[in-house]
Amino acid sequence: MLRVLTLATLFPDAGRPDFGVFVERQTLGLAALPGIELSVVAPVGLPPGPLDRLAHYRALASLPRRERWKGLEVFRPRFTILPGTGGRFHVPALVRAMRPLLDRLRSSFAFDVIDAEFFFPDGPAAVALGRRYGVPVSVKARGADIHHWGHGPTAAQVRRAGRQADGLLAVSRAMRADMAALGLPAERIRVHHTGVDLDRFRPLDRVAARRERGIAGPLVASVGALIPRKGHDLVIEAMAELPEAALLIAGEGPERPRLEALIARLGLGERVRLLGGVPHEAVPRLLAAADVMALASASEGLANAWVEALACGTPVVIGDVGGAREVVTGPAAGRIVRRSPAAIAAGIAELVAAPPAVDAVRAMAAGFTWQANAAALRDHLEALCRADAPARRQRG
Repeated sequence: MLRVLTLATLFPDAGRPDFGVFVERQTLGLAALPGIELSVVAPVGLPPGPLDRLAHYRALASLPRRERWKGLEVFRPRFTILPGTGGRFHVPALVRAMRPLLDRLRSSFAFDVIDAEFFFPDGPAAVALGRRYGVPVSVKARGADIHHWGHGPTAAQVRRAGRQADGLLAVSRAMRADMAALGLPAERIRVHHTGVDLDRFRPLDRVAARRERGIAGPLVASVGALIPRKGHDLVIEAMAELPEAALLIAGEGPERPRLEALIARLGLGERVRLLGGVPHEAVPRLLAAADVMALASASEGLANAWVEALACGTPVVIGDVGGAREVVTGPAAGRIVRRSPAAIAAGIAELVAAPPAVDAVRAMAAGFTWQANAAALRDHLEALCRADAPARRQRG
């Protein structure tokens, strides 16, 4: 029996059912494997009063501290975040919050390994706690946790955790290279691709699905938070060069006012719609309705939306970032283009004019399954425990 403690500051809750849904899906897959016993610690960061009385934080503060979530045992300890400090104090606060919980948990659940699912602050905290309890630690890098937290005031904490962790995971080969460039030990970094539910994300009657949304012509979909890094403005500007096409963007975020102003300035209000936050269970039908999924991200690890689109039989137009070349491995998958409106428009136009066969597009996602993801994670964690066993016997 392998007893896994999953540490994930990105994990869904009742108020945010799609927050870190990819971590949830991976964890459910691992927990379902034979010989695995698993508990999740999903810490909740809250600012000190009076900020914790703001509506957003009140909802977080009201979450149960322990619950069954889709069959998983989930603990939600609170830790203090200090706005305006660049995250430099997140790790000690997280460790302080978790120590009493794990001290109690060890009596009933003597976990063998800590699996940290985001590099910061999860990774440094996991390393400190792994030393406290004498267990190996794995830390996974997904994208922004390296591209953002790996620079600036928290960079030293990220590098130190990466060097001290027993094992490292990266969502793509490109992410592995980015980690190595920060000084993390490349020989300990294993590429661990995301998965996709091929039963939920599948082709549908595209014409009928478009008709439900009142769209008759070509449809472009985009899925991603409305933040500058996602490059939604570039895709919107590309639509000015595609007069027959419509664009639906699923996502919410602080860029909404600027994007709304851009849509109005370009006169695209009848063809470009910001859908706001779309529940994850509704994303498959949106992607299956589209002729193309376009996302002009400035950085990514390996975007789940890329693989989900392919599983729906929808080719992608994306920038040459992160694991793009690990997903677009043939012309049926779509096009990798420059991050400019003209290049994005050209890529979309090419796929609309000569669409690849739906089955050929879907086949490009066949290697990305949650079953393969879970099996690889189990193998990785078991290997860390085997390597650590002699040291544990010596400590004992």
